[in-house]
Amino acid sequence: MEVLKYRSVFDIIGPVMVGPSSSHTAGAARIGKVCRMIFGERPDSIEFDLYESFAKTYRGHGTDVALVGGILGMDPDDPRLSDSLKIAYEEGMEVLFVPKKEIADHPNTVTMHLKKDDFKMSVTGVSIGGGNIQITELNGYSMSLSMGVPTYIIIHQDVPGLLSKISTKFAEKGLNIGKVTMTRQTKGDNGIILAEIDDKPEDADELRREIKSLHDVLSVTYFK
Repeated sequence: MEVLKYRSVFDIIGPVMVGPSSSHTAGAARIGKVCRMIFGERPDSIEFDLYESFAKTYRGHGTDVALVGGILGMDPDDPRLSDSLKIAYEEGMEVLFVPKKEIADHPNTVTMHLKKDDFKMSVTGVSIGGGNIQITELNGYSMSLSMGVPTYIIIHQDVPGLLSKISTKFAEKGLNIGKVTMTRQTKGDNGIILAEIDDKPEDADELRREIKSLHDVLSVTYFK
């Protein structure tokens, strides 16, 4: 049996948020925001495949507005969250919710299919309680990303040797990469690197800029 570890009392009582449920609202908003950060920009269209509890109560518990708000870059306590569907419509973002009948590993599961021009990405997220989340799949690859440690999200062109250059940047700052996940759809397509590091950088934004300056790196986002 897996034992959940809490870092503070706020992980138990839940986060400050707009909405009735930490799992269905705060967690959903965090999943949406993390997916937006991984994607790198606002998508033109997005399909939310909802499973089990999310599928049954997504309207009544505000999961729909929370997910879209997160995709728009909002935090769980953002007062604009309740208007996220309207804002998405005004910005021309197509949104589709699809309740699924299939059984998922966790009752609060959503798979998002994001698209902008020719760039596509699918991400599965789980709200595990108290506003905490896990990213369990990226473009069909299984993973376990809690976003509970310092993480750099790097969108890049698919070229040989780039991971070595990125690793060197971390080493120059005395930082150790605890876990790295790489994915792409096909050879030559843009790739995604998720680098979880053991310690918080002294200047996270400076390191972000240095990685971004590397040739073939398209965007870098830091998340903690």
